[in-house]
Amino acid sequence: MPRISKEKGESLNFYKYICQRIGSEEVVRVRRLTFVISDIGQNETIITSGSKGEGLNFNSSDLDIMFIDPYARVYESETEVVKKGGRLPFIMNADETQPCFTQLYLVTRHQNQTLVKVSDGVLNMLEINHLGYVLSSEQYKQFHLSKRFRGKWSAKIHGPCIADEYDNTDFAWCLKCDKWIPLARPWVSRPRTAWPSPELISKIVSCGVLFVPIGCKGSINENLEWRVSFSVAEKFLIFSFSHTQLLCYTLLKILLKEIEEKHEDLKGLLCSYFIKTLMFWISEETDPYVWRPDNIIPCFMACLKRLLYCVRYSIVSHYFIPDDNLFLLRFNTNNKEKIITILTNFYEQGINCFASSETLQDYQNQSNESTESLVSRNSRLLQQIVPKFHTTRIMLRADRVFRLLYNFLHSS
Repeated sequence: MPRISKEKGESLNFYKYICQRIGSEEVVRVRRLTFVISDIGQNETIITSGSKGEGLNFNSSDLDIMFIDPYARVYESETEVVKKGGRLPFIMNADETQPCFTQLYLVTRHQNQTLVKVSDGVLNMLEINHLGYVLSSEQYKQFHLSKRFRGKWSAKIHGPCIADEYDNTDFAWCLKCDKWIPLARPWVSRPRTAWPSPELISKIVSCGVLFVPIGCKGSINENLEWRVSFSVAEKFLIFSFSHTQLLCYTLLKILLKEIEEKHEDLKGLLCSYFIKTLMFWISEETDPYVWRPDNIIPCFMACLKRLLYCVRYSIVSHYFIPDDNLFLLRFNTNNKEKIITILTNFYEQGINCFASSETLQDYQNQSNESTESLVSRNSRLLQQIVPKFHTTRIMLRADRVFRLLYNFLHSS
């Protein structure tokens, strides 16, 4: 049997350590399945995302819960409107917005000239302009803030979401379009190496897109604009990652989160969405064979180098709509140079950059030997399941969820 090179051996040891600290493939799979069960167990159509929804659990892991509005649907044009179940039909108009944003105007009459009935609550969320009745993203958030959280606990608007009092969970109410939008159609057929697969692309396109209530910052119509959200597509893409890819993604998130904690003036500049976008581009351009446990250190360093490049040249294109540069006007001279200095220092240290990490600083002292009985394995997996329901207990139908959980545990 050929000897493993020193570099591969170091990567394998690091991979085993990260699996112990962040989660093995099995543990991540159980976490994800638990949230899927939780989603299914609700009266409303919800989608869990954020780090926890992706199967990750580390310090500062976040959870996003998206509720799809059952009373409205978005369409590309009036000819596509389907009269169904009393849903209010809204039409996209992106002619006057930046890439990734749109206005949504209400179709007051269907093709058969039946007048759409609008409640007083919806009327308060509409504004009139040259398009007709346009749905206000700001009023939509205010409506759900007062309706869902009044008298329960302190909550606040956080971007397109409503955050709980501890900033642990973001809740977002969004609108759905059942079709893939024209702005993102070039993504379907653009040249790529091997990832994502044609089957995955087809699955993603069939799910359509969402619209979250937030406008383009600085726009004169900011309060009337909605951002296109590809959260469902992104969840499918993350779930298709090999475990090595997922761990590289997690390492970058940990690194940036700890930068924020140590440098208050850099807080919010490099959010996890940028890291996710970066990983999608790298994965699309890379041979999937590269993402192996015995190559995790070179893979991570390549990702870190790419991040450094993107900050230096202020460019990270939106993965689905590349015309939108997520780093446009993101930095000023001072914070940009500071981030470049920090990232350059990390890159020069190699994997030792985690020596000062609160999450991973004990890497050099860890033994990678792991033996586990069936009882302790099951106990470990159960430990992954229970906190998920505790985290989301306030908004969930607990009886249905626990019934599903019971069936899951007795059949798996």
